[in-house]
Amino acid sequence: MTVRDPAALDAVADRTAPQTVSRRRVPLGAAWLGALAVLGAVCVLGLLIGSGDVRLSAVWPALTAPDGSPTHAAVDARLDRVLLGVVAGAGFGVAGALIQALTRNPLADPGILGVNAGASFAVAVGVLAFGISRVDQYLPFAFGGAVAATVLVYGIASQGRTVPTPVRLTLVGVALAAVLGGLTQSLRLIDTETFDRMRFWGVGTLADRPAESLAVAGPWIAAGLVIAAFCAHPLNAVALGEDLAVTVGARVGRTRVLVVVAVTVLCGASVAVAGPVAFVGLMVPHAVRWWTGPDQRWILAFTVVLAPALLVGSDVLGRVMAPHEVDVGVVTALLGAPVLIALVRRRGASAL
Repeated sequence: MTVRDPAALDAVADRTAPQTVSRRRVPLGAAWLGALAVLGAVCVLGLLIGSGDVRLSAVWPALTAPDGSPTHAAVDARLDRVLLGVVAGAGFGVAGALIQALTRNPLADPGILGVNAGASFAVAVGVLAFGISRVDQYLPFAFGGAVAATVLVYGIASQGRTVPTPVRLTLVGVALAAVLGGLTQSLRLIDTETFDRMRFWGVGTLADRPAESLAVAGPWIAAGLVIAAFCAHPLNAVALGEDLAVTVGARVGRTRVLVVVAVTVLCGASVAVAGPVAFVGLMVPHAVRWWTGPDQRWILAFTVVLAPALLVGSDVLGRVMAPHEVDVGVVTALLGAPVLIALVRRRGASAL
């Protein structure tokens, strides 16, 4: 018998929550406000730190009454970079949280469905075949590649009489990502001079992005976040298993489709403007789950704040690394690997 009652889902989720969450001493609401404060502090650091440091007292005048001075110009340039990091970080982080919930794999990331690889391959084809060189030109190719990869993975995983399971989606996605990654590298070897223009984008960077990047990608990422918010409650049921999810009234098929759409939009836009940044969508939801437990509503709420904090903070850290600035994609990998290892070693901390 199917019971379409949201309260029933919440009750079942509470009974199946790990016991480690019960030892939490700080309320989640207060912790979320603390995370928001961390994001604000990191954004301020993003305005202050760079090739030439800016005094805190100069930030507000530069934002409200710019006079064209070098200090005000530096703050204005860094503001665009910080805002782009916030938007792209939210896209990568929430996409990772959705993928982990859908596949019931706490170590999954947005690349597990081949979305990032599809976007990167399509951009590489655009650079080689059409000579594109700007972010606004990358975006349609990145979206097209992300959508094509998602449809291909979902179609292959749906072969036969059964619906695509998380395991089949994961296996097909990993295989497709490997193939597309190899093809992308092959295209780069064909014309190294042409692909030198997208060398930094391929690593992952927030530096030297065109002014229209935020305006182009922002609305798409916002739409993806809205879809993700509608998926949070049903994903609590999906995490309990298909049979129990149907029992409490969740529409598993529709939820999967919405999650795939949200991940495609979020990854396509984020990869287009910042490149295929690694570890943000993997590490942040995994770490957040250790604190919040399995409730996807809280996981998404914390991730949408802390993932941008990680991306902007990594960008700030990359600016001060000597002797030259290090791209944010390299910094997130350097930070993410040891942190993720430490989290994985915490027995049962982030189980789904």
